[in-house]
Amino acid sequence: MAMENVNDETKALLNSRLTEEEYRVLEQKGTERAFTGEYWDNHEAGTYVCRRCNAPLYLSTDKFDSRCGWPSFDDEIEGAVIRRTDADGSRTEILCSSCGAHLGHVFLGEGFTEKNTRHCVNSLSMRFVPEQGETGRAVFAGGCFWGVEHFIMKQEGVLETTVGYTGGHKAYPSYKEVCYTDTGHVEAIEVIYDPRKVTYGELAMLFFEIHDPTQRNGQGPDLGEQYLSRVFYENVSQKKTAEELIQLLRGKGYDVATKLEEIASFWPAEEYHQEYYANNGKTPYCHGYTKRF
Repeated sequence: MAMENVNDETKALLNSRLTEEEYRVLEQKGTERAFTGEYWDNHEAGTYVCRRCNAPLYLSTDKFDSRCGWPSFDDEIEGAVIRRTDADGSRTEILCSSCGAHLGHVFLGEGFTEKNTRHCVNSLSMRFVPEQGETGRAVFAGGCFWGVEHFIMKQEGVLETTVGYTGGHKAYPSYKEVCYTDTGHVEAIEVIYDPRKVTYGELAMLFFEIHDPTQRNGQGPDLGEQYLSRVFYENVSQKKTAEELIQLLRGKGYDVATKLEEIASFWPAEEYHQEYYANNGKTPYCHGYTKRF
């Protein structure tokens, strides 16, 4: 799905989630300065995905050091990248085949690797997802995602947090749609963590202690289906852990309303929602810590 085939509303929504500099690169076809990007010297194992739509683009096994100052790959994931003659008529532009975001340029015949190909990509055009096994992933929903993230991101072992929407039926939902239309989504947080420093069980316990799992119509003063309490499990082990914690709480007299659901598509929220309290110097109005275990 190239970007010109995406309607204007969806295009505007995708771009609203970018920072000003990301927008300059992905939408306006800008270029970050050499040796300044996050990934030009990254050697970890994993997958590089489109920063705008999260589609997988490149594998770390195809990355090499071209000493040009930008991430370089000699191959892409099949079907992930499209090529077009650049506006200058001399270079070949590369774009995400899923959303049309500008990635950079591809060069042939330089002799860096046996494939004789160099995808020169802006770090700002991508996000890096470490190889499975090195990190864990957890998804929770407990009311306004600002407050949930505020507490969870402080936990030792948490590597990255992203607030967004999940559990519904609409792709790329906006905040306005989740709040005022029937998308079926709840506000949620995706947590990437280091299992050597914190377990899934410890994160789930913290989740149950930073919101009221007995409230059935929202969280604190925030009422509505988008604020319901949910644990989205990735596998049988996570589901069992959440079930055991809920049983412990019920044994302590808590009438737990939290529902368990298998992880569905997770759609990152607009950029201004990310790390909201940390970036705005405020504190949660509807979340607090209460020891329950």
